[in-house]
Amino acid sequence: MSQSAPSKAPLAYRMAPETLADFVGQRHILAEGKLLRRLVETDQLSSLILFGPPGSGKTSLAKVIANTTKRSFKQLNAVTSGVADIKAVIQDSQNPLLTPEGKIVLFIDEIHRFNKAQQDALLPAVENGSVILIGATTENPYFEVNKALISRSTVFQLYPLDPADIKELLRHALKDEERGYGRINIELDEEAENFLANSVNGDARVALNALELAVLTTPPDSSGKIVLDLDTLGDCLQQSPLHYDKSGEGHYDTISAFIKSMRGSDPDAALYYLARMIASGEDVNFIARRIVICAAEDVGLANPQILTLTMSAWDAVRAVGMPEARIILSMATLLVATSPKSNSAYLAIDAALDDVRNKPLGEVPMHLRNAPAAGMADLGYGQGYKYSHDYPLHVSPQSYLPENRLGVTFYKAGDLGYEKQISKWMKQIEAYRKEKKS
Repeated sequence: MSQSAPSKAPLAYRMAPETLADFVGQRHILAEGKLLRRLVETDQLSSLILFGPPGSGKTSLAKVIANTTKRSFKQLNAVTSGVADIKAVIQDSQNPLLTPEGKIVLFIDEIHRFNKAQQDALLPAVENGSVILIGATTENPYFEVNKALISRSTVFQLYPLDPADIKELLRHALKDEERGYGRINIELDEEAENFLANSVNGDARVALNALELAVLTTPPDSSGKIVLDLDTLGDCLQQSPLHYDKSGEGHYDTISAFIKSMRGSDPDAALYYLARMIASGEDVNFIARRIVICAAEDVGLANPQILTLTMSAWDAVRAVGMPEARIILSMATLLVATSPKSNSAYLAIDAALDDVRNKPLGEVPMHLRNAPAAGMADLGYGQGYKYSHDYPLHVSPQSYLPENRLGVTFYKAGDLGYEKQISKWMKQIEAYRKEKKS
């Protein structure tokens, strides 16, 4: 049922997917094995309502269904259609010549704009199965759509596309020779691509419209290439991009200031640099990763839970995508910036690595060695080991370092947050061991 889009049609219309293999995003409902994918692939559709923001793929998914189903497919727009149009579709479904299978798939865009009478007109045909309804809405259907229709439909929620999905769509449009710009020499630089992918709030249509406008209004250079840079895309989106210069200095200066602000416990400065990065189209995964590193390096044992919390934030950023990811990044930034600080874990491992790399390695003490084979214990392996839980404080007085490294200190506990408790505990252990040795 696929038809070639007119060459003069907008790029977003031309690039609409024709099959599920072409569809980008919404993996939570369209990945292999998911219910909606199975319904489409097996052409066993039942009435459904697609609920999501503009540009998330509701109409595109309907077109995929139109190209896939063997049933008659009709489309109405709730803004321009009335009860008479609905009745005409229902009559067609009952005409054995027009609809020999006795069922019509009816796609209604913006179904929330149908009034009660219009929705009620649909109900008998949906109920008896002669019309398989696919409704698309940007509004919550549980508030805007007739409860009787809702009860006879499966609601699938679509989400804004994440930046990686937007980039995939842009690259596809630039490579496709039939529907896109594959026959034109176009270069979309990385900085501009990142800005565009992170500035359209997950709306594929806005991204493709901006790309089309940029291509149509940018003259080729002396070599015949159309170069789309950050300023061009910012102009086409009517947004002023904040520059990360191509040498990378702006990129690294901003992330450096961001990390140092979190380390310096200045939440306002940290949020300011976070906002600059988000507004500039910085990769949100890059930002989240640096927050996690800062949590380990600069907060560390002063607040041991910080690593788990920032890792959860990173996972949430990947799952949710922009624009909501900005809230999660803000939470993680504020957690790190306002936590008590300690770099003891960072200093301790670097001191231990320096020792291992630059000083003679000592032998692992015999009482700490493993003795998995018979006879190894006779050679002294594991002999004399003292089980810590058999002693007061669950700490044995034995030594653990190699003979030539006895007395070396790598970890020095701080005196803030949870590490204050660690410091107190380690001093208690030290006093206990000294008492046992004396």
